[in-house]
Amino acid sequence: MTDLQPTFGNGRLDGKVAFISGASWGIGAAVAKAYALEGASVVVSSYPEQQMEERADEVVKSITDSGGRAIRISADVTSREQIDQVVSEARDAFGDIDILVANAAYANRLPWHQISVEQWDRTLEVNVRGAFLCAQGCYEGMLRKGGGSIIAVTSVTVNLGMAGMLDYVTSKAGLIGFTRALAREVGKEGIRVNAVMPGAIRTEQEVALGFDEDELIELSAERQCIPRRGFAEDLAGTFVYLASNDSSFVSGQVITVDGGWIHY
Repeated sequence: MTDLQPTFGNGRLDGKVAFISGASWGIGAAVAKAYALEGASVVVSSYPEQQMEERADEVVKSITDSGGRAIRISADVTSREQIDQVVSEARDAFGDIDILVANAAYANRLPWHQISVEQWDRTLEVNVRGAFLCAQGCYEGMLRKGGGSIIAVTSVTVNLGMAGMLDYVTSKAGLIGFTRALAREVGKEGIRVNAVMPGAIRTEQEVALGFDEDELIELSAERQCIPRRGFAEDLAGTFVYLASNDSSFVSGQVITVDGGWIHY
């Protein structure tokens, strides 16, 4: 990890309530910690499975030990009932949600002709339906607050057309359409919708998917303007920007954070 990480603690999210799905590890965890340092009360959401919940509890502890405010609420983002429960518990704890980061994702690497219908459906359900349900769940609270920020997490694989992940790439492309269309619908209500497109980011999920680290290091050096591996912390500043008033005139955009890999 580089020493040139962004610094937080300027109060840009003071008084805000943030709901981050898939916040047990990786990008979601880094964003949760950054939001808390900027003054937000953070709902760290995890999949309702013991290992994920334990990791989410560690994120919450890290935040609260540093003087921040955070709770863990577990939910399967494909379930409207569970998302409604998250929103209800968040409101009881902190108030209506101002910021949604739709980060929860499912991925599995297989040649396209080996992808089962069940895997295809699960990937689209978690990655696209999950973002949709989370946005709907937070909508009424954002209206009461007079606005809000919804941030989807897409992937540079959409621009690369990465082989071996057809269902995942398709879902992440869908989130770009989701971002642009929803931004049109809710802008008049003071709600902004944007997406972050990470590049080759070193996360626990990447390790679990079995990517070759040496190959990715070489690829980063060859193809990125910044010739090093990216880490979740490299993305956190962009998420803070999109959640804060610094981006008050930004909506319907996809912001690529990939070390200068893709130039379009």
